[in-house]
Amino acid sequence: MDRDQILLGDNLDLMSGFSDGSFQLVYADPPFNTGQTQTRQRLRTVADEQGDRTGFGGRRYRSEAVSAASYVDSFDDFTEFIAPRLEQMHRLLDETGTLYLHIDYRESHYVKVLLDGIFGRECFLNEIIWAYDYGGKSKRRWPSKHDTILVYVKDPARYFFDSSEVDREPYMAPGLVTPEKAERGKLPTDVWWHTIVPTNGAEKTGYPTQKPEGILRRIVTASSRSGDLCLDPFCGSGTLGAVCRALGRRYVLIDSNPEAIEVTRKRLAPANQP
Repeated sequence: MDRDQILLGDNLDLMSGFSDGSFQLVYADPPFNTGQTQTRQRLRTVADEQGDRTGFGGRRYRSEAVSAASYVDSFDDFTEFIAPRLEQMHRLLDETGTLYLHIDYRESHYVKVLLDGIFGRECFLNEIIWAYDYGGKSKRRWPSKHDTILVYVKDPARYFFDSSEVDREPYMAPGLVTPEKAERGKLPTDVWWHTIVPTNGAEKTGYPTQKPEGILRRIVTASSRSGDLCLDPFCGSGTLGAVCRALGRRYVLIDSNPEAIEVTRKRLAPANQP
């Protein structure tokens, strides 16, 4: 495969058209089966003397919707939906390759059992917890503020992993290490504290469930090399593609939602290249 691809269609059908072992890395962020329609609006602020917001110097503004993106996040049987797709992801991985499956607490335990059966329990590498702080603050239970990323390798004796170029984190107790170590920072563990995509950030596309580039950058850096081919079968807003392009990897992005493909193609258009 000599060029990057952004494909609209059923990922099960499209993945079946690729050869065994085609990809070094598969990152999959399937719908979380919340039973809801996920919608996110993009807003812009305009000057308006009768507006509902006050800005710098007492100026008045109002917000108006620019666009909205949505998809239905509901399956009667999520495991029946995801199982054949996980089998394809396993087939498509190179012998040194790695799968990162981004999932939430509603389905992670069911999906891990599936993955153990498809990959083998010996191929389970990590359960990564991505912790953040946004959204509702329930007073009837501990608020859910994390996603789970299940990491499986094709061959536990041959998989590629290189953390030497991964972004480092501050020590929680820098006074307990040497100044040199404190300045350099430490390698991430399996708990990643990372903000969501900032509302006014440059990478914001307005697509629901968009994941931050920082999370994908860590994954791509550690588990692929320059020039490797990476797959995202639920590409959403195209974050994997943006990160692969910045890091010199190739990519195939798939989604069945035309809105997602439109956002992704716009985001990765030549005019938007860094």
